[in-house]
Amino acid sequence: MHSFIEPIHASFQKNANAKQAVEMKAYMLNKFEFFGIKAPLRDEIVKTYLKEHSIKLFSELDQVIKELWEMPEREMQYFAIDLFSAHKKLWSHSSIKLIEHCIIQKSWWDTVDGIAGDWLGHYFNHFSEQTILITSQWNKSNNIWLQRSSILFQKAYKKNTDITLLTSYILHLKESKEFFIRKAIGWALREYSKTNPEWVISFVANNKLSPLSEKEALKRITK
Repeated sequence: MHSFIEPIHASFQKNANAKQAVEMKAYMLNKFEFFGIKAPLRDEIVKTYLKEHSIKLFSELDQVIKELWEMPEREMQYFAIDLFSAHKKLWSHSSIKLIEHCIIQKSWWDTVDGIAGDWLGHYFNHFSEQTILITSQWNKSNNIWLQRSSILFQKAYKKNTDITLLTSYILHLKESKEFFIRKAIGWALREYSKTNPEWVISFVANNKLSPLSEKEALKRITK
């Protein structure tokens, strides 16, 4: 185990809760093991740790993130998301390789959405010339988690949302039978409805979406 990981791993072990671990594992359909540390306590542990520990080189960051991603307890992947977010100063164009690695490995909605929220928006804002090149490949791929990421990466962009791109990506996937794609379409539209509800209403009216996507898209507007 990398020396950077040892203290946080020990802290998670110390705060493990077997009962909560069973419940958390069940909630995630028994796909992953857990220490059983709920988000508020985990966030407190991680925040304290990252105040006192940092990584200086991207090569080491890359190594640590990949090792965290391979560890059995899901909290270690959550820590990896926080760790990478805390080291944005080390990011470069090529960081997308690590980001994509984490999207397609041990994939489930929790990490993929964490990456969309904490990594993708920032990355494509700072390396905007990469946006269409990368996200169009994701959108047209056969990997549902890359597809989901192509739809969700703009969810925090508000008035800076590229609606042409969002439209293109949604229409390309709107016939998908995958629950996580239909949900992502609705979620992306719902987030944009906070900025431009009229556009979302018009888009839903003029494009036949799945009932799930439509319900999610209009949830905030019709509430």
